[in-house]
Amino acid sequence: MVENQISGRGISDARVLKAMRDIPRHKFVPEHLIDEAYADYPLPIGGGQTISQPYIVALMTERLELKGDENLLEIGTGSGYQAAILSKLADVVHTVELRPELAERAEKTFREMGIDNVHIHVGDGTLGWEEGAPYDGIIATAAAPRVPKSFFGQLKQGGKIVIPVGARWRQVLELWTKTEEGMKKEEVLPVAFVPLLGKNGWQDSGF
Repeated sequence: MVENQISGRGISDARVLKAMRDIPRHKFVPEHLIDEAYADYPLPIGGGQTISQPYIVALMTERLELKGDENLLEIGTGSGYQAAILSKLADVVHTVELRPELAERAEKTFREMGIDNVHIHVGDGTLGWEEGAPYDGIIATAAAPRVPKSFFGQLKQGGKIVIPVGARWRQVLELWTKTEEGMKKEEVLPVAFVPLLGKNGWQDSGF
């Protein structure tokens, strides 16, 4: 998977590649999809959510430019796979999941794997997670119509946000950096993520 789908497509950060090798993706997919765990596409995990394509996980992670001592925020725990990758590359990872059943499943997987630097919170991820701020990086694994303002406020100077932004089922992956002059945006590539639901995201029933 790493050679063909990730390093072969331009991901070059050695620490990211090692994390992608070290974290077994099959631990995060439903049992009936185990045979497809290392395929080059997203997979359903229940609740209308997916585990992202391995290349996209690696790309988003690499764009954070992690050194190892960071405090990170992930929006959309889902299966827990992205947070598990981040756990190998940063000091602390806070991750927010709207659906309690997904949060419980991810927490169980983390316990089984001995991952102890990821903290799962159940709540509205579009509000960020103020209790753990400020963050060196924020990564969203669901798409918003625009970047929630709370993310900018919870980001450290020099920190980065990686988030898909756009229409409900078609977006652009954006990289935002907090500079002394303000927020700087870079468009990375077109993507298609599930929608980020919540007060500052897509409005579905219950919000």
